[in-house]
Amino acid sequence: MKQRKRGVILALAPFVLMVLAFQVVPVVSMLSGSFRDADGKGFTLGNYQHALTSAYYMQAIKNSLLISVFSSLLGMAVGLICAYCITRFAPAVRDRLLMLSNMTSNFAGVPLAFAYIILLGNNGVFTLLFKQWGWSVFDGFNLYSWSGLILVYVYFQIPLALLLLYPAFYGIREQWREAAALLGAGPWQFWKTVGLPVLSPAIFGTLGILFANAMGAYATAYALVGGNYNLLAVRIGSLVAGDVVTQPQMGSTLAVLLALSTLLAVFLNQRMVRRMESFGGKKSAAREQSSGLFRRRWAAVREEAGQ
Repeated sequence: MKQRKRGVILALAPFVLMVLAFQVVPVVSMLSGSFRDADGKGFTLGNYQHALTSAYYMQAIKNSLLISVFSSLLGMAVGLICAYCITRFAPAVRDRLLMLSNMTSNFAGVPLAFAYIILLGNNGVFTLLFKQWGWSVFDGFNLYSWSGLILVYVYFQIPLALLLLYPAFYGIREQWREAAALLGAGPWQFWKTVGLPVLSPAIFGTLGILFANAMGAYATAYALVGGNYNLLAVRIGSLVAGDVVTQPQMGSTLAVLLALSTLLAVFLNQRMVRRMESFGGKKSAAREQSSGLFRRRWAAVREEAGQ
């Protein structure tokens, strides 16, 4: 028995070392670095005070939050519709679409920004082509601005939302649709009273993941706009590995604020998921009672008809 325990401990040792090296040590270093002064020796809270009172850093936090919220909501809306549509296809077609979505969700970073620059940049293929044809499709559109960042972020948010949401649609039973139709409920009423409450835990959980994914995106934004647009992830990168001046203490402080905002969003989403699950439990009991009443009524009708 002791030898078995030793074998289990030895087998888990590489995993524990990897967790310590790539998870615990960087977090501890980030937290300790955020409380160091400019010399890197003394303890101070001035870094947080400067980050929360500086208009420059607060603008970076605001821009990152707005882009993350908008791209997450857009990705959720489109991904929810696509996830429902993908469940209507045959298994062979569905598997191919899921494989394509998986590849698309991982196509991010510098290659994605470069692809958008080639297609929709100031001298992009579609920009010049539509201008040659006299179409004003991209008049006033600037890829290297707020709208361009939203467009690029939504590109990898939609397939991620699709992959996370489509299994939840299989939790909606076909009998519920039939019972709702027999009771006179239309499609919109069914989704409002049954479908969306059942999907709400998955929706809120996916929304938290999309928000965290957008907040932590660095390579795509840096390759697309560089330092021309003030984002929190870009500011952290410039402070830690800047070409002119490096301020690792301030970079650690902003990284802690980024982590706290992401953790807060995930925590709120988890609270909403729990509340919706409890609400869904009560609603499911009510649906079971309603379903039993419907079955009794249907049996009475058949008995009166002599069936």
